[in-house]
Formats: sequence, structure tokens, C-alpha cells
Amino acid sequence: MPPRVDFKSQRLFVEHDLQEGAEHALSEAHAHYLLTVLRMETCATLLVFNGKDGEWRVEVTRQSKRAGSLRVLSQTRPQTPLNDLTLLFAPIKKERMDWMVQKAVEMGAGTIRPVITEHTQNQKIRTDKLNANIIEAAEQCGVLAVPTLQTVCSLEALVRSWEADRPLFWCDEIAFVSSPSGLLADYRDQPKAVLIGPEGGFSQQERELLLAQPFAHAISLGPRILRADTAAVAALTVIQLVAGDWRT
Repeated sequence: MPPRVDFKSQRLFVEHDLQEGAEHALSEAHAHYLLTVLRMETCATLLVFNGKDGEWRVEVTRQSKRAGSLRVLSQTRPQTPLNDLTLLFAPIKKERMDWMVQKAVEMGAGTIRPVITEHTQNQKIRTDKLNANIIEAAEQCGVLAVPTLQTVCSLEALVRSWEADRPLFWCDEIAFVSSPSGLLADYRDQPKAVLIGPEGGFSQQERELLLAQPFAHAISLGPRILRADTAAVAALTVIQLVAGDWRT
């Protein structure tokens, strides 16, 4: 049985390597958060992770109001692998997109990538903000393997450079309504990706482009039209339950 996640302790993502006995100075942002916002004093402990060395308990050393360090004490959980599951999505309004990215982290996506389509309404992507949302979600829900945020690309460029042996499941609101379980079950042990379209749906030209690709499989998420952010969660749930790390 894997170690139980400690949700009572403060949890923080750090950039530096983690090993027993190491000591690292707090960044300006972390110093402000821990020493000013949380008012942590010397000998207070918290959990840290960097996405590659597992989770560790560390001890705070407060040197001043604005400076301090973290001393690594012991590992609390070993590193878990990053899921080879990619979420591709057409950017939507900021608040809903932030929510969608956070939920994708919780749902076990290993890679997240914005894709520009013909009907995409929001083409101004702040990747730094998206990455901050990914890290915040990982901190809050006990995730150790932090998803990778890939650069924005167009749908045409995505299709042109796609690996032919990686199935791409795209959510088509006018696809025949049936359970995608049978199709997904055929790809249980393969890397996979799911593509969520924009609020206006895929254009007819984009649908034809996707339908022409042998690696692309149209799936339905039921008889109702879902918001893009809801569709992302629904699609990831189905994939994880049938062909991902939820299945028994």
C-alpha cells in the first residue's frame, strides 16, 4: 500500500534537488509566503517536492523577516512516474481555463497543451500563469509528478507532427452517441491523448482533417452539449476509468 498523503502539513513545490541533509535558501517568493504570510518560525516543518525526487519533510530556519532556508530531513513519499496521458484543449476564458488546467492535474494528466482552432476565442495565452496553476494544483492535491506544459500550437501543426502510434481521442459533439468504453479498452497500455475543442466546436474543415487521420478517434461524451471545461473533466474521467490508472 502506498504511503498515505499528509494533507495537514503545508506543501510546497521547489526547483532544487532534494536529498537528506541538504539545505537551500528560500526564494524571495517562498520566503514571503512562509515567513510573512504563514509566519513560520525556526524549526517549523513542511513538505516539499520538485517533481523528480519524491516528497520530503523539511525544517524552516528563519534568518530574518525576509530570509530563511529549508533543511531537508527525510523522505515521506517516493517519486511516482508521470502519466503518459496528454490533455489538448482549445483555450477558453481565463477563469474557466484555470479551473480546467487545475482539474487536469488532479485527474492525472501528464502533459497539458493549448491548441489553437478556428473557433478559439482566447488566443492570448499566459503560459506562466498556466504553469503556476499546474504547480498550485499539484501542491494542493498531493501530486508528485508535475505535468509538463507544452507550447501553444495550431490544430493543423499538431496533426502534422503527431506520432502515428499514439491514439488521439477527440471529443466530437456530433459524433454518434455511444459509450467510448469499448474503443478505449483497446488502448489500455498505450500512451494516449484527448483533444477538447473550443466553445464553438470544431469547424467542418477541422472535423474532416481529424476524421482523415488513422490515429484520431472521435468520441462522444453523451447526448448533452458540455462546456469545454466540463468536457475536459468528463473525457479524462472516462479515459482514466477505462484505460488509465483508475481501472482495477
